[in-house]
Amino acid sequence: MADLPPAAVAASVLAALALGPWLARLTVRLATRDDAATASPLRTAVTGAVLAAALAGVLQLAGLRPATLGLLWAAAAGVVLAGVDLAVHRLPDRVTYPTAGVVAAALLLDAAVLGTWTALLRAGLAAAAAFGLAALVALVSPRGLGFGDVKLLGLLGLVLGWVGWGALLAGVFLGLLTGALVSLALLATGRAGWRSALPFGPPLLVGAVLALALAGTW
Repeated sequence: MADLPPAAVAASVLAALALGPWLARLTVRLATRDDAATASPLRTAVTGAVLAAALAGVLQLAGLRPATLGLLWAAAAGVVLAGVDLAVHRLPDRVTYPTAGVVAAALLLDAAVLGTWTALLRAGLAAAAAFGLAALVALVSPRGLGFGDVKLLGLLGLVLGWVGWGALLAGVFLGLLTGALVSLALLATGRAGWRSALPFGPPLLVGAVLALALAGTW
């Protein structure tokens, strides 16, 4: 885990202030499919705060290296994906596909510059494994896992696999655990029923964040 200088914290906050309003509008427009939709002040503030924390966390974990560019992009994309999925239970390909491409390119550049070819290979294998297993689950139980979730798991496999197999396993486990706890809480409070469709993207993203935080601590 890299030491995070005050300048990096300041840069994260400034980037969040600059990008937060745009990402909040993008989230609303993707959710509503209305290019003229605007974000509320509360959504804008929450998006900026979450983005600042995510960017600072990436810098804390990876430091300054080529792979960091891809991880920063993935962090911003994760904020948008979580917001859209919470609103309309959908993970737009317009966010997932470009993010996977940017992350893959950044990891390839990192390998070319720093020689992290083993990590790159592991990331590719992890992405394929996560996508393949999730696709199998989606085919067996379409109501339990949508193909938006499958593609998100492939993306998270790429990121977590680059860190290590332990991070991937921890991310999937923590994502499933988070989803189960949220479902139980909603059932207990009467805000959802046994047949209610719940978004699975946000728990997966939370699990990935927790796994990366644990990887940095270790």
